[in-house]
Parts: sequence; C-alpha cells; structure tokens
Amino acid sequence: MNTQRLKLRSLRTVCDFRIIFSGWLLMALIPWVNKYLRDKFDLDYSIFYHSFWHAWQQMPLYIVYPEDGNYFLYGPLFTVLMAPLAVLPYQLGRLLWMLLITFVPYWSIRKTCFSVRQQVFILWFIAAEAYLCILDSESNSLILACLIFTYYLIDKEKDKWAALVIALGAATKLFGIVGLAFLPFSRHKLKLCLWVLVWLVLLLVLPMLVFGPEYVGQQYHEWYDVLAHKNELNQFAAGQNVSLLGIVRKISGYANYSDLWLMIPGMILFAGPYLRFDQYRYLAFRQTILASVLMFLILFTTSSESSGYIIAMTGVAIWYAAAPWKRSKWDVALMVFAFVITSMSPSDIFPKVVWRELIKPYSLKALPVALIWMKLTIELYTQDYEDRNATHTLL
Repeated sequence: MNTQRLKLRSLRTVCDFRIIFSGWLLMALIPWVNKYLRDKFDLDYSIFYHSFWHAWQQMPLYIVYPEDGNYFLYGPLFTVLMAPLAVLPYQLGRLLWMLLITFVPYWSIRKTCFSVRQQVFILWFIAAEAYLCILDSESNSLILACLIFTYYLIDKEKDKWAALVIALGAATKLFGIVGLAFLPFSRHKLKLCLWVLVWLVLLLVLPMLVFGPEYVGQQYHEWYDVLAHKNELNQFAAGQNVSLLGIVRKISGYANYSDLWLMIPGMILFAGPYLRFDQYRYLAFRQTILASVLMFLILFTTSSESSGYIIAMTGVAIWYAAAPWKRSKWDVALMVFAFVITSMSPSDIFPKVVWRELIKPYSLKALPVALIWMKLTIELYTQDYEDRNATHTLL
C-alpha cells in the first residue's frame, strides 16, 4: 500500500506543471549565471547583440567580426527584432534572451494543440535538447515555436495570424516558410497564401524604414550570398550538416554528388500522406504530420546542427504521444535509442571518446531520428488514425 502511494505521489510530482516550469526556469538561469560569474564569452548572443549595432551604424552584416568570431546568418529583420534587447545593458539583454528562447517554446507546447498527458511527456522528453539549445543561446527553439504556433493557428482557422508567423520565420531565418506544409489543413487556403504575401512584404520592408532602403537592399543580397557560401562549408563540417544528408555525405566521404539525390525521394515520401484526405479529420493524423515536418526539417538540410535537435526531438515526442493505438516495444526501444544517442551523446554523462570519434564526425546524432521518421512515414501511409475513444474536430 505504501509502495502504491509512493508511486502515485511520484507520478503527481512528475506531472505537476509547477515542477516542470521550475525545471525549465532553471535551464534558462543556470547557463546565464554560469557565464556571467565566469565571464565566459557567449558566441551566439554576441552575434545577435552586435547585429543591431552593425545595422545601426550601416556596417556590413554578413562578414565575420573579431568580437563575434562567426557569421551572422539571419535576415535584416532580425536586427530590428533584437533592438529592444540590444539597447539594454549587455547582461540584462542576455538574460531576457535566455528566458525568451526557453519560454516561447514552452508556451507553444503548453497552450496549443496538445493534451495534458502529451504536454507532460513532450516537455520532459525534450528537456535535454532544450538545455543544449539554451546553453548555446541558439534560436532553434523559437523556430520550433513558430512551427507549432503555425500549425495551431491554421487548425483554429486563424489564418491571418498563422500567415504572420510563417512570414516572420521566413524573413528571419527562412525555416519559417516550412509552415506552409500545414496549408492542406487550412479551410481558407487562398486567404492564407495572400496573407503570407502581405505579411512578407511588410516584414521585408520594415528594416528599410529603420536603416534605409539602399543599405537593407544590399544586405538582402549579401544574405543570399553568405547562405550559399555557408551551405558549401557545411558539407563535411563536424558541427554542421547533422542530418540524414550529413550521415551519407560523411560516411561515404564523397563530395561530388548532389544532395537532391536524397532530398527528392525524401520529399516524395514526405508528401505522399497528404493524399489521404479522409484522415485529415483526425487530430492524431494532423499531429503526426506536424511531427513529420519537425523531423524532416532537420534531417534534410545541411545547416542542421546539434542544438537544432530540439525541433526534431519534439517531433519524435509528438509521434510517440499522438498515436491513438498502444505503442509497441519496438517503438519504446526507438524512443530510448533516440534519447540516448541523440539527446545524451553530447552530454558529459556519455562516453566522450564515442561522441568525439564516432557520433560527431559522422553526424550519427541524426540516425535515431531518421529511423523514427521512416517508421512514422510508413504509419502515415498505412494506419487509421481514428481514435474511437475521443471526438475529433472535423475538417
């Protein structure tokens, strides 16, 4: 009896959102305090912080500055969005950035399309990836939130605001345009597309109102050039191309082929389930499409990096939790495999020699996610997603 009570109490603790929120808050505060007290350089936030001041002083955005040590890869709009943080004292702005990249994705999971059970599972499962993202001050968690909010707003017929989120993501880091993958679920497809164009024009023009049209126009041109250049550098870079494309490229060691040989079959497999129109009515099917989008985005781009796996692993968690059937032991094994290899391998508790000599050089962090995406794709083609124990909104 005491054992049962203890298990029940432990379960209640794990499912208590006050506990979960506190854990995520610590994930934001610990890296900030650690770098502040040790006066450590924060590479990514430094790049974001200086981007606004470089734009303000009409300096080139897309060169490597000594104080930053790496390229700025975001659109000119990002410099405007950084202004409220950049004008604050540096450490205060950095603290607010840490809180932003922590709680915007947290909010997107808590307040959109997921049941309480799904929320608890997702937030615990992706915590390690979220911490890695926060530790590096990366913006990948914001891309995740953009995609979840886009899916949710389309599902709720708020197409104008979904279009804003798509345009915002596209104008800052291009990835936001992937939100159009949810267009088939919209009841107002033409309206959504028109609003995307309207918002995109407004957001692309906005930096010109702040920094001048001639300067910003030149920066758009240079943004394209630096992205093309970075794509070439990513092919064999140890910390980049952490994707299915990267696994094939790095294991084969062969440079003289186009990634399109993998991307086109991948896109065909990805798009096929959209033809199952009779499944659109089921929430589980739509959520699994969301999971597929989140994984596909990371698996089939050369710009994928380790901290970007907060996006893919959220997709993994949604895939597991959304199914209206009981998951098999093989599914559980895949989840454990993904957690150990994808989430834990960069951590201090994983054997460093395995990470350094095997997983990192060959982008094997992507392997479990690739296997799960393939199984997810098979399920999308073959499974019936009707939940006979629940009522779903009809599309």
